[in-house]
Amino acid sequence: MNKPTNHRDQEHSLKVLNVLENNSESTQRELSEHIDISLGKINFILSSLIKSGYIKANRFKNSKNKRAYFYILTPKGLKQKAIFARNFLNRKIKEYEKLEKEIEILKKHVVD
Repeated sequence: MNKPTNHRDQEHSLKVLNVLENNSESTQRELSEHIDISLGKINFILSSLIKSGYIKANRFKNSKNKRAYFYILTPKGLKQKAIFARNFLNRKIKEYEKLEKEIEILKKHVVD
């Protein structure tokens, strides 16, 4: 999978991109804890974002931990982050509008 295609993967990718935009030195474990998804899923998302060209992973040169990376959003990644955010917002607006209609119907059936 290169580009996240389903809504959940896009939402997770958006959350990862948001965190990395502000803190490129986040470890996979920190991302997992911050976003509240499994470490395996974080690894999958990061791999997908790297393959898609949305982020670049570079090793810390002076780190004792040779597996330590920092992640940099590419211009393509910044553009895609905006697309993911727009898609997420549009979905949430539709959910909100549907919920609002359901609430109005329920209010008519509730006796005060």
